[in-house]
Amino acid sequence: PAVVSGRALALAHRCRRPLFDLSALSGQAHRPCEGGLWRRASEAPAEWALRVSPFGRLRARLPCRLAVRPLDPLAYPDGDRVLVAASAAGASGLRVAYDEALREVAVLSDSLDPRGSVEVAAPLHFDLNIKSSGSGCVKVQNFECDNCKIETEQGTSILQSLKSQKLHVQTKGGKVICLGTIYGNIDIHASDKSTVTIDKLQGSSVSVSTEDGLLKAKYLYTDSSFLSSAAGDITLGSVHGDITLHSKMGNITVDSSSGCLTASTQQGAVDVYVSQLGKVDLKAHKGSIVVKVASSLQAHLQLSGKEVDVNSEVHVQEMAEARKENGVIITGLMNQASTREKWIKADAPQGTVSFRSQSWFQSLKLQD
Repeated sequence: PAVVSGRALALAHRCRRPLFDLSALSGQAHRPCEGGLWRRASEAPAEWALRVSPFGRLRARLPCRLAVRPLDPLAYPDGDRVLVAASAAGASGLRVAYDEALREVAVLSDSLDPRGSVEVAAPLHFDLNIKSSGSGCVKVQNFECDNCKIETEQGTSILQSLKSQKLHVQTKGGKVICLGTIYGNIDIHASDKSTVTIDKLQGSSVSVSTEDGLLKAKYLYTDSSFLSSAAGDITLGSVHGDITLHSKMGNITVDSSSGCLTASTQQGAVDVYVSQLGKVDLKAHKGSIVVKVASSLQAHLQLSGKEVDVNSEVHVQEMAEARKENGVIITGLMNQASTREKWIKADAPQGTVSFRSQSWFQSLKLQD
């Protein structure tokens, strides 16, 4: 299916076991043939085994499904192989090559059957540069690399338990799914109606954006995060650090915030629970705001809107109310807050600001 070095080809044929179980990729039953390659009754899938530097890069350009995982450290303790397996569907159009000078493995095709699959096992610390076309999906799991770049058109991107100094994911119309914990400086951009769903992000700098699709994350542990959506909702679980959220048309929901939080929406609503406080600044230009706080929280308050409702269960000292044109402003202190470093501002010029207490246990229920 492609021209590779004699040494690499010989290595592939010396394998005493199949490189991959291709039935998991293509859904077809395969049986091993001599030399350890997998063969189906009508067609033979393609496999390559390349000797490489343990620190290099994988560059893939494919129109079909691609799965990338680390090399088995028990089978290859030196971490100096890249194994490539392609399902039989259109495998003859796949080109695989290794450039020793660039330390780059290229897996390329623009003619593979989109229903086909390619699986790559590479050294744990290989950088990844992947582009899929059409509906081609990408899955990367358990890698630890300096740079990881994934671009798709309509295909889904699945990242699982990944560590990268610099992670960039971009899709024109596919889903982005982050499973387990993703570590690093993270940039995710999803266009059109693409959605982004995240289990846990942890790193110094995080930027995630959608256009019309939902942006949902269970956990954020970051120094600085910026999450935005043009028309989609932003729904977050437990967030820690300096977080900035913005949506033009969608709603913003945060189940639990510990740190500094800035959230603004033009036409949507804001619903936030503040468990530990830095500075909280909430703005809903045309919608309403609900702020829930732990009863023991110490904070300065400034709540303004067309209407402001402070629940009687919340004990606010030095509360003052001032009427303004088309609205009201309420200021005060919670639990004798002594420092100006901790405050909550909520502004809903055309809506209602509701302020009430909520227990930590109740906040956990929201995340189920």
